Amino acid sequence: MKLAKQLDHLGTETAFAVSGAAAAWAAKGNKVYPFHLGDINLPTPQNIVEAMQQAIADGYTGYCPGPGIPELRDAIARDVGAKRELNYSSDNVAIQPGGKPVISKFIATVMNPGDEVLYPNPGYPIYESQIEYQGGTAVPYGYIETDSGFSLDMDAIRNSITAKTRAIIYNNFQNPNSAESSPEEMEELAELCIKHDLWVLSDEAYFEIQYSGTPQSIVSLPGMQDRSVILYTCSKRFAMTGWRLGAAIGPKSVIDIFSKFNTNIESCTAHFVQRSMIDAIEGDTSGSDSILDELRRRRDAAVAGLNAIDGISISAPNSTFYLFPNVTKILERKEIADVNQLMEEALTETSVSFCTRKHFGRTLDNEPNQYLRFAYSGIDVEDINEGMAKLKQYFEST
Repeated sequence: MKLAKQLDHLGTETAFAVSGAAAAWAAKGNKVYPFHLGDINLPTPQNIVEAMQQAIADGYTGYCPGPGIPELRDAIARDVGAKRELNYSSDNVAIQPGGKPVISKFIATVMNPGDEVLYPNPGYPIYESQIEYQGGTAVPYGYIETDSGFSLDMDAIRNSITAKTRAIIYNNFQNPNSAESSPEEMEELAELCIKHDLWVLSDEAYFEIQYSGTPQSIVSLPGMQDRSVILYTCSKRFAMTGWRLGAAIGPKSVIDIFSKFNTNIESCTAHFVQRSMIDAIEGDTSGSDSILDELRRRRDAAVAGLNAIDGISISAPNSTFYLFPNVTKILERKEIADVNQLMEEALTETSVSFCTRKHFGRTLDNEPNQYLRFAYSGIDVEDINEGMAKLKQYFEST
């Protein structure tokens, strides 16, 4: 029996393949230091858990409106709007079973087969997968490494826009490299989007994972609200990765389509999970504050551990829970050509598990350097220190 040809274009989240290798190594009796997956090994705040349990006890276990329950849509509209100095109502919010569905539904809503969509590369691999699976042309743009982190390659973005360009995906506070746009860079990108009449998916999954200052959204800039959809998720901010709760926030005309997709695909997002989220957003936020404090401690330990390795120099990013060190010198010293070989050897030699740049989109032609991605959200400070010490010994050996 034949399957659909379009499946040839469907990619996957390759970080989960690294999880499989780490699990196999652990099954042999080895302790694994898990830097590979952006999961969070911290408990969901207790007030959210109790609200969920109460919702189940109160019988909120059946169907609910496809766009989401009105109370949660109102709460998210107020929360997102206040933090971005924008006016949103429940009509601008469609609840989703996680943040990831927003990607595929956005593409299905604004892109026709044959259209081009710009997306960050390295970046979340589902962008590339969904653009191509749905018949579009995925056009990558990259980043420029600086002394303080990464910035958008604005020349690549500008030169990639054609008459067929329909949309751009923009992930400020970025996975995997933690890039955070300056106000000037964000304004320049917004001007391009307006000039070329582009739709924008603003992936703001890590909007609240910022260690100092106030996060900014491109959607807040003049002319951007009516052309942008925000990807919102509860996974990172509230340590709810397995609860599968997120939302799309955007113009009513687009959100109405998202709601229709909800009815076609999921019927609705779990009612009792939605009920619990109201308390998370409008109730006690001390739990999410504690999560951020712990992530900061882990960031500092991981940055110190990497900087202690000869051949690596990295600044502490102000957002997300990822580090993206340049390891070109490490590969040269060890005479290893393929960064994935370094990853595989490191697991067996040190039990430290991490991803590489190759897990975040197809490598671009003009990339001279090699990178690794370390997620510190799922590993305690003690194990970070222990794992980094082992990695230092291996990376510095010849």
